[in-house]
Order: sequence, then structure tokens, then C-alpha cells
Amino acid sequence: MPLTVGAQAAQMAYMDVSPEHPNGQSVVLLHGKNFCGATWESTARALLGAGYRVVIPDQLGFCKSSKPREAQYSFAMMADATHRLLEGAGVEKPIVLAHSTGGMLALRYALMFPDDTARLVLIDPLGLVDRMEEGVPYVPLDKLLETERGKTRESIKRYQLNTYYHGNWRPEYDRWVDMLAGQYATSDDDAVELAQAKTAEMILTQPVSHEFGSLQVPVTLMIGRLDTTTFGKGQAPEAVKARLRPIPEVAQEAAARMPSARIVWFEGRGHSPQVEAPAEFEPRLLEVLEKPAP
Repeated sequence: MPLTVGAQAAQMAYMDVSPEHPNGQSVVLLHGKNFCGATWESTARALLGAGYRVVIPDQLGFCKSSKPREAQYSFAMMADATHRLLEGAGVEKPIVLAHSTGGMLALRYALMFPDDTARLVLIDPLGLVDRMEEGVPYVPLDKLLETERGKTRESIKRYQLNTYYHGNWRPEYDRWVDMLAGQYATSDDDAVELAQAKTAEMILTQPVSHEFGSLQVPVTLMIGRLDTTTFGKGQAPEAVKARLRPIPEVAQEAAARMPSARIVWFEGRGHSPQVEAPAEFEPRLLEVLEKPAP
């Protein structure tokens, strides 16, 4: 889908897949910061098998979509682009299924377009609390860019091992490490690194948690109990770091602030249960979608 970002031409890549036996409903899948639309492959196949039309964008700044250098990244910008994409594809009132940073985007999307959102299903979403309010300091863009430039396949794998998979690695995860590391290895004048730095700044500085009470759509949180993701922990001073809580520890309080929300727990799973345990995750997801919204 062609877009103009400022004065720069860009494009948003996406997949739009129709099921063999449609059930009349559509699901849009929103990836996280260290992921791409492709990471949804197994989940998308399960949804297609159940009759859902599936739309899978790569957000601007990520994966196969453009990474315009002059972009001022925001969740609102991404929500607007996603909404335009869905409108152009003739998708009306989709279920929005999102993971990690995609969860913050999904929440902003639902706040901006409540009449065009059937429901939210959020897998280990970021943004359940305002990390700056909790004391995580702002890091200037040049420092974030320096951090992104220092990432390697080894550091990416180490982070995912400890944060996503609670120390248990399986060979099938290497595919997703290679997908991310390959982007950083591209000769593109640091376009990937700059986009990643800007979106890291976006996550910290654009909270959605203060607006949970304004949500007009039902929300299901699907949370891995062993998820240790605590955005901003790496840049926080020790006194702040000690009081920051990971996603499973803040999910209940966040759900209580939403007008209509429930939590589905995945015992023994981490940040990405859809990747870690698709045979467990997918039937439970379909069960969530078949039940009346909370």
C-alpha cells in the first residue's frame, strides 16, 4: 500500500489471505517490535482453518515495509496507516489480535477507531503501565541509535532466550533470530537501526495506559506466566529497576481498569506463547474467539 510520510514516498507491506470456508469474520494481526508479520505464520494458518480472513501488515519501519528516515513514529500514525490499509482492502470491523509492542498499537487503534474494532485480543502486550511514570528515564535518540548499532545475532538470541523463552531454547526459534538479525545486517545506511531506535523512543514516550477507561471494545489478555519482559529496565537506575514489574505482574491491575476485560493465562510460557507453544496456544485462541466477548 503506497503512503506518503511527510514529503517522502513509502509503502506498507501486508498479506491478505482468504480462508477456504469463510465464517464472515476478519482478524488483523499486529506484530511486536522484534517481530514481523511472518512470525504469525502458524497462528494465521490456524485462523484460516477456522474460517477467518487474515490480514497481516508489516508496520512502517519494520520488516518489508518502508523505513522513511524523516518519519516521526507514533502509535497514532501506525494506527491510521493500518486503518487505511483495512479500509482499502474492504475489511470491516475486524478482530484485532496483537503481540507485545503490537498490543500498544492495538490499544491506540481501538481508542481511535472504536466503531471499526470488533474486539481486542492482546498477547503479552507492552503498555499496561506507564514506564516513565514509574521512573524509567528518557534516553535521547542518538543513544538509542548507538544501542541499536551494537546489536548482533548473538545479542539478539541471548535477549530472546532470557526474556521470551525463560532459558529454554529450541532450534525452531533460530528462524526468528535470523529474520531480525538479517535486517540489522543489511547495507541500508542504518535505516533499520534508526527505525528501531525511533520506535523504542515511541514505546516509552507514548503511553496508552492512562486511557484504559475510555476503551469501548472488549479486551482479552493472553499472558504467559513466565514472561519477564519489563520495558525500560535496561536503562533504569538500580532503585527504579528494583520496583519495575514484568507483564504478568501488572496484567491484573491493567485489566481491572478496562471496562470489559478478561485474562487467559499460559502457565509455564513466556513472552511469545504463540511461538513457544502453538499447539497449546492456537486451540485456546480459537476458543476465545468463539466465546462471547467479555
